[in-house]
Amino acid sequence: MKQPKRNYVICIRADEGTDIEVRKVYETLPDEIAAKRGYIRIVDESGDDYLYPKDCFAPVHLAEETVRALRSPSAPKRANKGMQPTAQRTRRG
Repeated sequence: MKQPKRNYVICIRADEGTDIEVRKVYETLPDEIAAKRGYIRIVDESGDDYLYPKDCFAPVHLAEETVRALRSPSAPKRANKGMQPTAQRTRRG
């Protein structure tokens, strides 16, 4: 039996008081009723799904290898923390 294709989006805007993070990738679930009302169903790290305004996200196309890594049971629970700053660089004068 063929598994449904997984779709992903990246958060491009997060309203104050929401639990989504800008530059973070989220899996989506199909929800036609929500889509007609301008919302998208997002799966968070806990595996729960919530509705958010669709304009907070942009679709992304991930390589199959990346999708497998995200779905792997061995992947750390909070592995998808978005872009994290690297060590600060100092400039020598």
